[in-house]
Amino acid sequence: MDPLKALTGKNPAEFEPIAKSLVDLPDVELFKKLVKQDDFLFDFVKSNVAKRIQKASNADNYNNLFQFFEFYSPSYDSVIADTLNKYGNEETFKKIENILYFGSDSAKAYALKYLSFSDNDKIKPYIDELRKLALNEYEPISLNAIEVLSKIHDETSKQEALNRLNSEDEFVQFNAVKFLVEFQAKDALPNIIDIMKKSSLAENIASEIPYLVPMEELIQENEETANLVLCNIISAIPDILDPSVVLDYNLSEILETLYYEKLNSSSALVLRIAKDKFNILTENEEYLFDCDKNTKEEIYNIQTFLKHINSNKLDSLLYDELYEESDFVLFAIDYVDSVEELETLLDSKNQTVLLKVLSILKEKNLLNTEHKLKAKNNISNQDLLAILDAM
Repeated sequence: MDPLKALTGKNPAEFEPIAKSLVDLPDVELFKKLVKQDDFLFDFVKSNVAKRIQKASNADNYNNLFQFFEFYSPSYDSVIADTLNKYGNEETFKKIENILYFGSDSAKAYALKYLSFSDNDKIKPYIDELRKLALNEYEPISLNAIEVLSKIHDETSKQEALNRLNSEDEFVQFNAVKFLVEFQAKDALPNIIDIMKKSSLAENIASEIPYLVPMEELIQENEETANLVLCNIISAIPDILDPSVVLDYNLSEILETLYYEKLNSSSALVLRIAKDKFNILTENEEYLFDCDKNTKEEIYNIQTFLKHINSNKLDSLLYDELYEESDFVLFAIDYVDSVEELETLLDSKNQTVLLKVLSILKEKNLLNTEHKLKAKNNISNQDLLAILDAM
């Protein structure tokens, strides 16, 4: 039988001897094949394999795990690091130190994960190197380095990330957001929300927030903020976010909570966006082709729930967000049927709002010269004026 199939299978009589030989030999080629399957194996299968590696490791063979360091996988880095920490000694730590400075990218990522299991006092001498590695372009290195910096509560690197939120480069800002989320800097949430509101990468930023503060918790603390995050997240599926995030974010229960317990103008907008989005996802199998069974089931369950919500009931509430200062106005505009309501927004000083209103009027074949002249009085950006003239 194929060793990889045996290792990932359900039969203990097959996977136990393979797991043992994987570590005892060590079977580097088998581990390399295992890592190559990361994107194709279900999470529960990878979790089972990690447990099998852990069970097969002991005080006599743990050093063999170093030979897997050239093939990085976030599915197995914790079990490898934990095992090395459990059975290792000063010699083990010296190997880790050498890898930290001179190893390959893959090996450094494992070494950093090892440090996350180490005592803080042993980590602190490497703080300068950790700060440097936290900015590494290879994401497993940066994420694992940030995890270690968070473990030792390094306020310097946290403050540097907060400073990067003020950058004029939106990609620098987004990387700072990811740093702060991985750092678990919950007190940075207000700063992150402010950046999200202004950024063209709002959907990407929103997708990080539930990993800092769970959506259920955010709803309890600040409903409006939570709803704005949800509007951005749902809008990003599946073009930016994989449909599997419905499970990561527990969207099914959240949407039900919004409808039955928290229904207002902003939550109505979340539900309205979701209603359209999940119709699209379930009407075109292409969107769900690569999804696992659990994700598909969850998406169809959400769509069934949303299907029975009256759209008119939601639309009647979201009109309360049709004013310039609303954080939800750009989302609400998409659901406005009243031309008169759209026309009132042509007095807006928000040029993004103006351009969207004009675009919708054009789509409805209702854009006229009067609309253009009214909007022109509030547009100063030459590029937007050119777009308006071309409409």
